Amino acid sequence: MMTAVLLIDDDAELSRMLGTYLADEGFAVTAATTGEDGVPLALGGGFAAVILDIMLPRITGIEALRRIREESAIPVIMLTARGDDIDRIMGLELGADDYMAKPYSPRELVARLRAVLRRSTDVRHPGPLIRGKLMLTPATRGLSWAGTPFQLTVTEFKLLEALMRGGDTVATKDHLSLVALGRERQRYDRSIDVHVSNLRLKLAGVSAGAIEIETFRGFGYRLTVRE
Repeated sequence: MMTAVLLIDDDAELSRMLGTYLADEGFAVTAATTGEDGVPLALGGGFAAVILDIMLPRITGIEALRRIREESAIPVIMLTARGDDIDRIMGLELGADDYMAKPYSPRELVARLRAVLRRSTDVRHPGPLIRGKLMLTPATRGLSWAGTPFQLTVTEFKLLEALMRGGDTVATKDHLSLVALGRERQRYDRSIDVHVSNLRLKLAGVSAGAIEIETFRGFGYRLTVRE
């Protein structure tokens, strides 16, 4: 069975070629050329992931991502202009799971897509993880604080899982990149830092500050939960 993927990009020719390539790799691609068309499709269910270009007519990819994240944690890979760090960081801050700079290799995009899908369906450790009032259940991607459910993106969920499994050990950025992004961390790549920043804010919000992520500058992070 082919995996359904939504591609939101106003370059019709590129979308057609990418759709053909992805079909050969086992993906069924539905294409939308605007954010207005793409956002309802992303929120309508039926897709395993979204590939979203930042440069869209009328509403930008950033705005489309914001609207998607208001209602859904579906995996999203952003397509950005090469060297455009501001858009890339904004995308990550709004909850994109990964990004690729244009022009990109279709083969690399497939690898990133498969990695984010693996992270969203990984149930090798189904038992719940509990730290104080915080509970994470990998098998169902369930999260709760003091019995109240809350939601994270796929990448944020994998980061939290890695931090919880680490206990009092500091998790290195290299390790977190492998676990949460499915790739080795590159020099000057701040993706993990941005994802951790997003996660820190969400956890502080749901727990009224009882969950903290300590920063070990230049090395990594550690989770602490006050009873």
